[in-house]
Amino acid sequence: MDETLPGSDARHPDLDWSQVRETLLMLELAVAQIETAMKDSDGSVGVLADSFTAMMDSIRQINDEVRALPEDAKTAGPHQVISGHCEDVISRMQSVIIAFQFYDKLTQRLNHVSRSIDSLAGLISTPARLYSPEEWRTLQELIRSKYTMEEERRMFDAVMRGMNISQALAVYHTAMQAKKRQEEGGIELF
Repeated sequence: MDETLPGSDARHPDLDWSQVRETLLMLELAVAQIETAMKDSDGSVGVLADSFTAMMDSIRQINDEVRALPEDAKTAGPHQVISGHCEDVISRMQSVIIAFQFYDKLTQRLNHVSRSIDSLAGLISTPARLYSPEEWRTLQELIRSKYTMEEERRMFDAVMRGMNISQALAVYHTAMQAKKRQEEGGIELF
């Protein structure tokens, strides 16, 4: 939301007290917490990603140097051991990089949640919009359009049909398990 609201009066309500204003304050707090968590973690994850990329490059260089050394009966064993360790580290670092890709997906989702909450707060803060079913439909369509995965859209649709959170999450998890089984049939994730 763009405009500043007066602070909370919940401890000392008066005739001007409003549960809508209190709701908006709590929504803004949720957005601020999400944004802060993402910003704080982005720096750390960026450092980790850069460090792992640099370490992977170093391990590859070490492996290339070992392979370039002359090999005889005396050094064949150590060459194989060092190369084996290098390949193992490279493989593990590739797994870490894939985990960073999932972190990126997480931050995209949190950003979507943050924007959705902000849009909801904007709707609630405007009485003409608050009581308009068309405004609510528009907001719901906007939120749904931001989902990139079909499984997320199914979960959204389940909630809009009146399912509770645990039921909607079950719809999501069932769809994700079906997708995973299909991908294990030969489609590669990345």
